[in-house]
Amino acid sequence: MKSAVEPLKARRIYLLLRDRIVAGELPPGSRLPGEPALAAEHAVSRVTVRRALDLLDKEGLVQRKAGSGTFVHDTRTVRPIVADLSNVLSHLIDMGRSTDVKLLSFSYGLPSEAVAASLGLAAGERVQRSVRIRMIDGVPFSYLTTHVPEWIGLTWSEAELAARPLLELIERSGVQAERATQAISATLAGPEAAAALDLEIGSPLLSLTRVVYEPSGRGVEHLHALYRPDRYSFHMDLVRTGSDGERRWSPALGWPRASDKTKAEKAAKGEKPPRAKRATRQRS
Repeated sequence: MKSAVEPLKARRIYLLLRDRIVAGELPPGSRLPGEPALAAEHAVSRVTVRRALDLLDKEGLVQRKAGSGTFVHDTRTVRPIVADLSNVLSHLIDMGRSTDVKLLSFSYGLPSEAVAASLGLAAGERVQRSVRIRMIDGVPFSYLTTHVPEWIGLTWSEAELAARPLLELIERSGVQAERATQAISATLAGPEAAAALDLEIGSPLLSLTRVVYEPSGRGVEHLHALYRPDRYSFHMDLVRTGSDGERRWSPALGWPRASDKTKAEKAAKGEKPPRAKRATRQRS
């Protein structure tokens, strides 16, 4: 029983220390209490504390120096990806330009029932399936599984998919990506995603499922993306809209950034934001 409980205690201490580091309570360069002090504070063995520190070390949050102790690592040099939910299309274009991608698998075959239904495929219609990871500053932050109808996927090679953004290739094939729907939730890392993202199995992940459609309503891409929450976040600017008694928060589409005082002034006057320019490309 004890052997089963110790890993849970180690993860609890890891999460407690991680929260303090992320919140800035333990600033970069500061020294963590020694193993004996942490063991006494949390009423656990030094082995359990060592496991917790190993998890922090693997995540890059601390540096362990022999004979000196464990120090909080300065992670500010790793630039996280921030996705703007109110302007997803332009964000994807920027992300395609600023990050690197590694293709893990590339194949053709029959999709699952859920993917086939999302894309509106006929019975027996095949898809191209690819699995990629995206990296920023050399570290992985997303695990992407994509399905596209076979007739679209045949217009590019495996080498091209490894070197160019998928939606650029889709639109090069003559398909126009007009709109998309997406859902965001939380999940836990399975063995394959955990290995690709350099995480422990069962680590928390952000999960996004997006389906892209052409003007006819036919699906042209199904994306299931898993993100490391420490390297990726979603952002949205909001403004107050509606008449008195029915005021609500709405996406600030077409408005200047939140730092611009003009937006707040216009919102206070009840003015409508400028019409957003329609993006014609997106990347995943």
